[in-house]
Amino acid sequence: MATFSVQARQWCSSGHLASAASRRRCSGLSWRWPQHQRGSGQCSRARQRQLSDSGVADDRLARNPGKFHPSVWGDFFIYYTSPVDSSQQQAWMAQAEKLKEDVANIIATSVTCTLLERLQLIDALERLCVNHLFEEEINVLVMQISGINVTDCDDLHTVALWFYILRKHGYRVSQDVFAKFKDQEGCFAVSNPRDLLSLYNAAYLGTQGETILDDAISFTRMCLESAHANLEGSLAREIKCALDIPLPRRVRIYEAKEYILIYEREQVTHETILELAKLNSNIMQLHYQDELKIISRWWKDLQIESRLSFARDRIVECYFWIVGVYYEPRYSRGRIILTMVIAIVTLLDDIYDIYGSSEDCELFTRCMERWDQEAAHDIPEYMKFVYRKVLDAYKYMEDLLAEEEKFRISYLRNLTIELVRAFNTEVKWRDARYVPASVEEHLHISTRSGGCYLLSCASLVGMDHIATKESFIWVSSAPKIVRALCIILRLSDDLETYEREQVTLHVASTINSYMKEHNVSIESACEKIKELIEDTWKDFNDEWLTLGNVQQKQLLERIFNLARTMEFMYKQEDKFTNSHSLRDRIQSLFIEILYSPNDS
Repeated sequence: MATFSVQARQWCSSGHLASAASRRRCSGLSWRWPQHQRGSGQCSRARQRQLSDSGVADDRLARNPGKFHPSVWGDFFIYYTSPVDSSQQQAWMAQAEKLKEDVANIIATSVTCTLLERLQLIDALERLCVNHLFEEEINVLVMQISGINVTDCDDLHTVALWFYILRKHGYRVSQDVFAKFKDQEGCFAVSNPRDLLSLYNAAYLGTQGETILDDAISFTRMCLESAHANLEGSLAREIKCALDIPLPRRVRIYEAKEYILIYEREQVTHETILELAKLNSNIMQLHYQDELKIISRWWKDLQIESRLSFARDRIVECYFWIVGVYYEPRYSRGRIILTMVIAIVTLLDDIYDIYGSSEDCELFTRCMERWDQEAAHDIPEYMKFVYRKVLDAYKYMEDLLAEEEKFRISYLRNLTIELVRAFNTEVKWRDARYVPASVEEHLHISTRSGGCYLLSCASLVGMDHIATKESFIWVSSAPKIVRALCIILRLSDDLETYEREQVTLHVASTINSYMKEHNVSIESACEKIKELIEDTWKDFNDEWLTLGNVQQKQLLERIFNLARTMEFMYKQEDKFTNSHSLRDRIQSLFIEILYSPNDS
């Protein structure tokens, strides 16, 4: 691809990129790993040595016991060449810098606008994914808006958007602002679909015991489902998306380009903001392509297709997932580290879940606990290969960190060991056909095997100085917000993978445990699991509002975004495993540009 120019990097650092040292370490990485002899997988260790010595490989490694489809992208991003040349990049940079000044002025002068206009401005900046360029200005504006009394406002759309924006920013405003719109029968005084949609989205930031918001969700969902069939255009599309996943739980960067097109057609549009959003999208895309090249080269050296063909080959999808956790250019180092971690989690998951025998998984767990290259004696060759790659990858992550940041890797390592212990426990459950007696017993292990404790910690490793030692002590202590994230993932994953996993011998799911605990049908169990997910989201929201005064918002935002990406990946289907459904979004985010190279 065309080199990500100095100008592009300067733009990203102004809005803002990782340190120059980190960028050099990323771009200068040599992905050349030592080669190891192919092993024999599931044979006894003595038989493995015999086969290895004779050059015979286990034919299971040439098969795909998980029946996962091959990579959709292959080596595409290693060799992809962007049509954007350096002169076009320079033109984009210059134009974007001017537009940034103009948009900052729009925000500063918005104090003279109506409350609704200011709310719509904040909402547009965030949904267009340019808010990271104006963080201080937006925070000032939100603080001003938080002091406005809306009890006398009779416009439900304005009140709902006010509630949504403030709770999204961590302000615990009261649900009582909606009381005057509600009658004794639980109906709300709503005059149009837009008001319904605004109330519906706002209500999904509710916490336990907020009955007005519970009633709002029930009422608005019923009305929106009824009205949707008679609507068309962007509002119909917005309603359809919201009924699938409410706006507070959606991943903004996945929808940013689509929203740019919607914003372009709206009656109230700031042309300056629209132009900046397009340019910013293109500039960030160049940076994503740069990172994808690095991470794809690393993955290629793992030789998934030839040596580990039982595993899911999903590195582009891993990176796409992590862009949803932090899309802002300044988190380049964080994206690379977290992508590597989630790819390693996927590989380890497939070893324990699909391929490894009980005996070999037990031995591999002991090796991981020792965390020493010399520990891999009695495990199969393919496990030795993976083990060395994992340790090498963590060493590389450590090398990306400054000296005073290297302590972070110990937290990452400890949670990785906890993860494989949980994987190993589930292997024992599977082979014993054990079904935990309750959902609570199941979640004691399966919240850890889901990987979110590790991913929450890993999401902080590549961040700057705001991720302190105290931050890692906190995130590693299984705080309530991270536990809620883990439960949401586990229950959502079980709902979407249950049928597929019943085809082969597989560890019991929370659905099985609920059926056993309450002696109910699978249909009843699935409905209850859905209710548990919604209750857990309320717990998550409560922690989001509580922790705002305790932890840095930038750190909490990573965890909230992890929850959003989980909702996206596992809603209606397992999009990560069955990744053909992600192809169009990945192409839009990483390849398609909004300005042609000839535009200026």
